[in-house]
Amino acid sequence: MSIEIANESGMAVAEGPIVEVARYALDRMGVSPLAELSIMLIELEPMAELHERWLDEPGPTDVMSFPMDEYDSARRPDAPSSGPALLGDIVLCPAFAADQAATAGHGLDDELHLLTVHGVLHLLGYDHAEPDEERTMFGLQAELLADWRTQRAAAARSARERAADDRLLGTVGLGDDAAGGATR
Repeated sequence: MSIEIANESGMAVAEGPIVEVARYALDRMGVSPLAELSIMLIELEPMAELHERWLDEPGPTDVMSFPMDEYDSARRPDAPSSGPALLGDIVLCPAFAADQAATAGHGLDDELHLLTVHGVLHLLGYDHAEPDEERTMFGLQAELLADWRTQRAAAARSARERAADDRLLGTVGLGDDAAGGATR
């Protein structure tokens, strides 16, 4: 899956986890591994311009999604691919998201991860205009985020344990760096 990210927001943002959560959501939703996605982080003023131009709403917003017409969400995930699917673009505004994060009582990274999953779901045809749509979309969004965070925490725990094991093995001369030492 090709996911490109460009940070033009003027804010330092951890881009890797944004790409990871987007990839996780797309994988879980059964999107073809040949799919292409673009994520852009921009400043308040350009976001306000996009918001006004495309949604006729004043001022900036947190996230906007621009789906491409080429994506066929009705195609079965196991159907033969006709080539890369251009899913579209997700545009995030970290400055706007920072205020939301503070209000919600969590960090900017958490807010950007949530907004990324939200944007992915919009690209896949989910919406929240009606109460039943909102329940479905926000429920799926919460599930995807919780599962990704659980998986990410387990991977970090495993890496810490592996590093501790490697230190211990190195101390007793069994590590990878020991001359003639055994490797796992």
